[in-house]
Amino acid sequence: MTMLCLKAGSLLSSKPFYLHSPVPKHQLSPFFPSFKPSSSASRSQIRMSSSSTPTQTIEHIVLLKVKENTDPTKVNKMIHSLNRLISLDSVLHLTAGALYRTKSSPIPFTHMLHSRYSSKENLSAYALHPTHVQVVQESILPICDDVMAVDWVTDDLNGGDSLVPPSGSAIRLTFLKLKEGLGDEVKDEILGVIKGIKDAFGGIDHISCGENFSPARAKGYSIASLSVFRGLSELEAVDSAKELVNLEKAKKW
Repeated sequence: MTMLCLKAGSLLSSKPFYLHSPVPKHQLSPFFPSFKPSSSASRSQIRMSSSSTPTQTIEHIVLLKVKENTDPTKVNKMIHSLNRLISLDSVLHLTAGALYRTKSSPIPFTHMLHSRYSSKENLSAYALHPTHVQVVQESILPICDDVMAVDWVTDDLNGGDSLVPPSGSAIRLTFLKLKEGLGDEVKDEILGVIKGIKDAFGGIDHISCGENFSPARAKGYSIASLSVFRGLSELEAVDSAKELVNLEKAKKW
């Protein structure tokens, strides 16, 4: 399992979640990343479709590991170029920046991009768009030596108000690597536990979770979740409460 935390002008990827369901430990391998977006990723850059809100939303997360001793101007150029991709027609929301912190990560990722789409087709259109391809080739590949990407479908955003996390909010990402061969019943149980976290803790605006549908660059992680907190203080409050206690208890299950 991996957790990432991000802090943007509009977002901060947050801390790990509590899992309350008695899922056997051998079924879970968690990683938690925290993402801290650049200050340039302001709410004014976030564009939503003027059409009706989709009933389902595609979440797209990309984690980047910038090479050590990279010229800071090149890193800033990468972040700026990524954030400009909000202008592409297929994008509902996009922000990118430096990671705030990571826990249980096998790779020291340094930066992250989070974007949302109304369909898998729109995600594909974004990936193939010449502007996106140019950013990858000119700004990402020359300075990054590892990349991880995870995509999932969520129906938990409850309308347009949740598509764009509020300015100053904090976001926690959690990735789970499950044992091969687990049935849909177990996966549904895990997703149900994650969805229930919102009711267990105050300060959470919304939670999005689902099963990854793009395994090629996901490094084996199959379940992902994103929790938006109202602010960094709410995120830190959960951390101080030792939110991973139930995952630690899983060692005894």
